Amino acid sequence: MLKLVSTFILIFTTSVAFSQTLISGKVANEKGNPIAGANVYLEGTYDGASTGNDGNFSFETTEKGTQTLVVSMLSYETHYETGEISYLNNRTIKLREAINELTGVTLTAGTFKAGDNSKVAVLKPLDIVTTAGAAGDFVAALQTLPGTSTVSEDGRLFVRGGAAGETQVFIDGIRVFQPFNATANNMPTRGRFSPFLFKGITFSTGGYSAEYGQALSSVLLLNTEDMPKQEKTDISIMSVGGGVGHTEIWGNQSLSINTSYINLAPYQSLIPNNQGARWNKPYESISGEAVFRSKAEKSMFKLYTGFNHSNLDIEQEDINYDDYLPFQLKNNNLYVNASYKHFLENEWTLTTGASISLDKNNIGILNDDIDTEETASHLKVKVKKNFSSRFQLHFGAEHFITNYADTFIEENGTSFNSELKENLSGVFSEADVFFSNRLAMKVGVRGEYSKVLNDFTISPRASLAFKSSDKGQFSFAYGDFHQNPQTNYLKFDNSLKSEKTAHYILNYQFINDGKTFRAEAYYKDYKNLVKYDTEEALFASSYNNLGSGYASGIDIFWRDNKSIKNLDYWVSYSYLNTERDYLNFENRATPNFAPKHNFSLVTKYWINDWRSQVGASYTFAAGRPYDNPNSTEFLGEKTKSYNNLSVNWAYLISPQKILYLSVNNALGFNNVSGYQYTDAPDVNGTFNRRSIRPTADTFFFVGFFWTISTDKKSNQLDNL
Repeated sequence: MLKLVSTFILIFTTSVAFSQTLISGKVANEKGNPIAGANVYLEGTYDGASTGNDGNFSFETTEKGTQTLVVSMLSYETHYETGEISYLNNRTIKLREAINELTGVTLTAGTFKAGDNSKVAVLKPLDIVTTAGAAGDFVAALQTLPGTSTVSEDGRLFVRGGAAGETQVFIDGIRVFQPFNATANNMPTRGRFSPFLFKGITFSTGGYSAEYGQALSSVLLLNTEDMPKQEKTDISIMSVGGGVGHTEIWGNQSLSINTSYINLAPYQSLIPNNQGARWNKPYESISGEAVFRSKAEKSMFKLYTGFNHSNLDIEQEDINYDDYLPFQLKNNNLYVNASYKHFLENEWTLTTGASISLDKNNIGILNDDIDTEETASHLKVKVKKNFSSRFQLHFGAEHFITNYADTFIEENGTSFNSELKENLSGVFSEADVFFSNRLAMKVGVRGEYSKVLNDFTISPRASLAFKSSDKGQFSFAYGDFHQNPQTNYLKFDNSLKSEKTAHYILNYQFINDGKTFRAEAYYKDYKNLVKYDTEEALFASSYNNLGSGYASGIDIFWRDNKSIKNLDYWVSYSYLNTERDYLNFENRATPNFAPKHNFSLVTKYWINDWRSQVGASYTFAAGRPYDNPNSTEFLGEKTKSYNNLSVNWAYLISPQKILYLSVNNALGFNNVSGYQYTDAPDVNGTFNRRSIRPTADTFFFVGFFWTISTDKKSNQLDNL
C-alpha cells in the first residue's frame, strides 16, 4: 500500500513538472542598457519575477494558451506583450521612458506664464500686482518683461516691433474686444480688468498656439480662478477712490464680485498735474466685475461679466491753436463671457464658450461730436483627446461677429456716417507630441474666412523643444499669423486683404533653485500691411496692401529670489531692430513706438522687523524716432531716452490690514514722448514744435486695504 501511494505521488509530481512552462528574457531601456528591479508577471496571475542587475528574468508557470506578459518599472511606460505561452520565452523587451509632467520638457518659445499652477511660471500673480509703478495694472507689470516696448503716453502692449492693435486679449480662451479703458490723446490707458479675479496669466510674445488668431504679434491669456478656497470680503480706500469685493461659496458653487470707483478730482485739488493741460472734469469711472462658478464631478461652468463707465473733460495744449483744445469723453463698456468644460469618457474633453461686448463712446472735440458704437461676439467650441501621455490632439471651431458704426457731427449739424459688419469664422487643429522627457513638438494649422474681405487664410504653426539638461532647454517656434486690417481702414475700404506676419523664434531657458534665465532671439516678417496716401485715414484716401516690414531682436530675462534672503528681483533687456513701410509712411523706417533698447529692473524686499515689503522698479528706453518736417529724412530723429524710477511700500498693520504707498517716477525725470509740429511753417520757413509730455512727471498713490476672511489670516498682500 505504501509503495502504491509513493508511486502515485511520483507520477503526479512528474506530470505537474512537465506541465510548467519557462518564461524568461531581458529588460532594457531604449538605448539597450539593462534595467534592474523591473516587475515582470503574467496578467491576472501570481506568476512573475523581478529583473536582476543584468536585466534578466525567468520564472515558470502552469498557464496555457494566450497570455499577456506585463513589464512595469517606475519612470518607464508599462509594457504589454500578448501571445501563446511559448512565445513569451526568451524575450528581449525595451521599455520607453515615461513622460513626466513635472520634470519633462515643455514648449516655452515666445511664452511667459504667470500662475501658481503653471509648470514654467516665470511670474506669479503676486508679482503682477506688487511691481512698483504698475499701480495694480497687470498690463503695466507685463511691460517690465522682455519683448515689450515702453510707450509711456499710450499704456497698451507694444510687442516686438508690433503696434498695440497687434496684441489680442482672451479671458478663459474667449476674446475680449475692448480690453483697455478709453482715454484722451497722449494719456496712458489701463487694462479694464482687476487682477484679483484671475489665477494665472499667459503672455505669448510670439509663436503662439493655432487656437488663437487675429493677432499679428502676441496674445495675452487671462484665466479666471476656479473654486475659491474660502469666503472673504476685501475693502479698499485709496487716494483716487475706493472699492469692495466679496466671495460667497455655496457647496460647489461660488460668486466673486469686485467693484471700484475712481475719481481723480480730489487728487487734482491737492497735487495739480496740469502740465500742458487743464482739467474741467478729471477722470472719473465706476466699474465692476463678477465671476460665477459651478463645479460638478466632471464639469466646470464659469460666467464672467464686467462693466465700466468713465468720463473726462480736459483742455490740452495744441501748437496749431491759440487756445487749448477741448476734449470730452464718455465711455460705456459691458462684457459678458461664459465658458463650460466637460471631461468625457476615454480621455476626451469638451470646452465651449461665448462672449458678447458692447462699447459706446461719446466724444467732443472743439465743437464737433463723434459717437461710436461697437457690438461684438465670439462663439467657440474645442475638443481635446489624450491618446496617450505622448500624444494629445486639440481641434475646434469659432465664429466672430462684429458690428461697428460711428457718426461724425460738425458744428453746423452736418453729419457723416460709416459702419462695418464682419463675420469671421476660424477652424484649428493642433497636436502635442512627446517623443521623450527631453524632446517634444507641437504642430498645428489654423484656417480663417473673413466675409467682409472675402478672404480665406491658412496659418501653419510648429514648435520644438529639447531639454539639454535637467534644468535647461532649447525651444524653436515658427508660425504664420493673419489679422484683418483695423476698423479705421476697413470701414472705408473693404477690398483690402488680411495682413500677415511670419515668426521665427529660438529660445533657451534655465530654471534652478529660485533662479530663472531666458534668452530669446526672433525674426518677424511683415507682409500685406495697409497703406494709404493721405495725412490721415479718410473716406477719400486710396488704400492698398503694399506695406511690408520686419522686426528682429534679442530678449534677455533673469530672475533670482534665493541668493539674498528676503530679496526677489528680476532684470529684463530687449534689443529691437525694426523697420516698416505702412500707413502713410514715405519710405521704410522705424516706427515711433519702437525704441531700440528697453531695460527693466524690478526689486522687492521683505523687512520682517518692519512687517513691510518695499519695492522699486527702474525702466529705461532708448530714444524713439519722430518725424521732423524741417528735415529731409523721414522719421530720422529721436527723442531723448526715457527713464522712470518708481518705489512702493506695503506695511502690514495687522494680519488683515495693509497700508500701501507708491510713487511713480519718484525722481521726476522730464520724459518726452515726441513732438507736435505746426501745420505750416513760419515766415522763416521753419515748422515750430512743442514737446509731448505727461500731464504730471510724478504720481503719488496711497491706499488702505482690509480683508475680512473666515480664517482671520488672509490679507491683500498678494493683491498689492
